[in-house]
Amino acid sequence: MKITEDILYVGVNDRNIDLFEGQYIVPEGMAYNSYIISDGKVAVMDSVDSNFVDEWLGNIGNALEGREPDYIVVQHMEPDHSAGIKAFMEKYKNAKVVSSAKAFPMMKNFFGTDFEDRRIVVGENDTLELGSHTLSFITAPMVHWPEVIVTYDSKDKVLFSADGFGKFGALDADEDWACEARRYYIGIVGKYGAQVQALLKKASALDIQIICPLHGPVLSENLGYYIDLYNTWSGYKTESEGVVVAYTSVYGNTKKAAELLNQEVTAHIQTTPTHTVTPAQVQQIAEAVLEKQSAYNEAYLRTRTNYYNEGKFESASEYSYVYDKYGKLKKMSEQPIYQKADGTETADPAEKVTTVYTYDGNGNVTREENPYELYVCQYNAGKLTKETYTDKQDRKNNYIAVYAYDANGRASKITITFPNMDNLKLVTAISYDANGNDESEGEAVGGLPQGV
Repeated sequence: MKITEDILYVGVNDRNIDLFEGQYIVPEGMAYNSYIISDGKVAVMDSVDSNFVDEWLGNIGNALEGREPDYIVVQHMEPDHSAGIKAFMEKYKNAKVVSSAKAFPMMKNFFGTDFEDRRIVVGENDTLELGSHTLSFITAPMVHWPEVIVTYDSKDKVLFSADGFGKFGALDADEDWACEARRYYIGIVGKYGAQVQALLKKASALDIQIICPLHGPVLSENLGYYIDLYNTWSGYKTESEGVVVAYTSVYGNTKKAAELLNQEVTAHIQTTPTHTVTPAQVQQIAEAVLEKQSAYNEAYLRTRTNYYNEGKFESASEYSYVYDKYGKLKKMSEQPIYQKADGTETADPAEKVTTVYTYDGNGNVTREENPYELYVCQYNAGKLTKETYTDKQDRKNNYIAVYAYDANGRASKITITFPNMDNLKLVTAISYDANGNDESEGEAVGGLPQGV
């Protein structure tokens, strides 16, 4: 597939997968995107999932018709985009791998080598000349891994956006982009809104005509629509007002109750234009909540599920959302509310999980805490300053992220420490030129243990 005269698509479709990353339902499969920029020198943009490496290498060979690539640009080290790097480097002996400083320790642990004699480390605003095409690199830490970069081709005005602007579904899926892109954003990138906002600010300075993501279709028309949606989602805004009534139902009775509740809500909230009733699954609820917000000063979402084999219906979780009069999320709670055979309800307080959000007098969030997961984010004047995560199942995943800002309120350094990995640190130092443009370079301090 030709993107421009010099840019070709060499990715693959995965129609066999049913759960992406073991948890996201993907009835239309997935696309693992990779691209070739063919110029005086040839660059391959990213790899694919391990199940499709041979097909991907075949696509590259067919596209190049005897030429050999000079570079593979690795924007993101997640295995569905990096699994073919080692095979690529073994096949093309003269090729070099281009990536961020943080990516190479990951390669060492993934593949047993960091390609020390065949690598090019790039940071903010570094460039790679291919001939008539010049690639400029932009760091995008925690969108949604720490090593991520995106790439801009100034000749064809193409942004290679890594996981940004991705969606669920194979390329030949006939479905609405926004629905599956919204669900993808929530599950994959959603918690990193501040980092996405920072990347969107950098991208706003570029003349972008085409966006090439690592999942989903190439975007070449009405780019403002897609960018505006990403700005809305990452800014934790709502696309439209509404009330969500979510349900599960085995025999249709709970569905009838939910529909009746929907009618009552519609009758009493005349200013709310849209009401949604949907079978309750976590991702569907999250997508609906992202779109809708009640017209009340404090908005609430409640989900109901039916009683099934002395427990809740397995596909549902009970969520409650509380918003303040400014539309700020105050509290998100999950607690099963079981309907027993006699029609009464019961709940186990021990199962309740609540994330609490605290704001200052100016409406800026100061703290986000989930005591069940021992997840805490601290903010100052609306800026994230410290993030602490404790994994009860695997302590090696515990981390502390500290964010520093300069006198102008701009991010100056991000330090991620893994206490149970001998205090391994990943550091991104951020600097700016006279015009306020980010010109920083990241530095990985130490290597990542096997399997991280």
